[in-house]
Amino acid sequence: MPTALPQTVSPPGQPRDRYAWFVLAALCLVYVLNFLDRQLLSILAKPIQDELGVTDGELGLLGGLYFAMFYCVLGIPVAWLADRTNRVRVLSLACALWSAATIACGLSTTYVELAAARMGVGIGEAGGVPPSYSIISDYFPPERRGLALALFNLGPPLGQALGVAFGAKIAAAYDWRLAFLLLGVAGLIAAAGVWAFVREPRRGATDTVQPASPTGEAPTFGATMKMFFARADLTLVSLAAGATQFVTYATLAFTTLFLMREKGMTLDEIAIWYALVLGVGVSAGIYLSGRLVDRFAAVRPEAYGLIPAISLLLAVPFFIGFVHTPAWPLAMLFLIGPTFFNYFYLTPAVTLVQNAVAARQRTLAGAVLLLIMNLIGLGLGPTWLGAVSDWLKPAHPDNSLQLAFYSLVPFYFVAIALHLALARVLKRQHQKELHDLP
Repeated sequence: MPTALPQTVSPPGQPRDRYAWFVLAALCLVYVLNFLDRQLLSILAKPIQDELGVTDGELGLLGGLYFAMFYCVLGIPVAWLADRTNRVRVLSLACALWSAATIACGLSTTYVELAAARMGVGIGEAGGVPPSYSIISDYFPPERRGLALALFNLGPPLGQALGVAFGAKIAAAYDWRLAFLLLGVAGLIAAAGVWAFVREPRRGATDTVQPASPTGEAPTFGATMKMFFARADLTLVSLAAGATQFVTYATLAFTTLFLMREKGMTLDEIAIWYALVLGVGVSAGIYLSGRLVDRFAAVRPEAYGLIPAISLLLAVPFFIGFVHTPAWPLAMLFLIGPTFFNYFYLTPAVTLVQNAVAARQRTLAGAVLLLIMNLIGLGLGPTWLGAVSDWLKPAHPDNSLQLAFYSLVPFYFVAIALHLALARVLKRQHQKELHDLP
């Protein structure tokens, strides 16, 4: 039987509440650096291609499979460790590791060295997000958790936008290597700051109801994994998010190269306009989806699936317009649609998983979610798009990447179908719970 826990979060404006927002801001800053380091390769793809002579397919492997096979797989044991140790320390060490690997990217002189450094970034980033999800969930109660996780998930768009602006400007004015070096140093400073100023919260501190545990010990690795894959809602939300990320990561990995090579943009123009579209569009989508989840999901849990499904359907015509139009100013206008609607999936997926499992399973459950959706999206999306572009290049040397982008459209509809299936499962579960009430 569940047992009530005392409310441990002070009313808004009290010191504990203010410290919770400080922790959220600190973790979001680390997430910004996490995603900035991750995406810098795609932002600087053109100068890297020019100097090292890599193909689209090789770039896809660097940003996709080579990175993801370490990032995704190692996320599980790291999360298992974080559920049993100090999550703040795990996060800080992980940030230091991926920052050092980012510096190694800037020092690489061959494709093999760059691939090895990218694998190092993936190893470090495996310890970044799952501990953060769990820490935030122990600082914010369920009724504010959707908003808190939505604000945390502004890290990717802010990282993307800053990466485009910062990376493109540095590369245009100096050298692409300098961008990697400066960001790596910034990450090492951030890692030290997290270690010094962020306190580890008590697990389950903000939950009003917790499953009873006579020993207080964390559930075993096997028990958590079995629980996750035995539940249709958790499995479906992971697959739906993965299908969505197949589109989003593939797009992110090659948009800068596409805009420069086939639409005639310069690095300076990308540093302004593409950065602006990313920063505003993705941030607005993630923030709004968090507000919608907090408003509707408590009474209609199917909203976790319906909100992303509707947004992805709205994104499709804008995406086709972006790919089709030859003039980059009009292409940037079309791109606002996908950058806004494509990211309505993330906060619902994370919030659903964090709210659906016990406090001592949150880090590992969050890591399983990331494993599935990133293996599909991050591992296969950029790899697919780069391979298709290389395959089409002999017959279509001037627009192979444009034609490859069209191959992403069917994956939109796969993601929509999976989110609708999730909505049906959640609705049936909710109806059963209402029926079982005395």
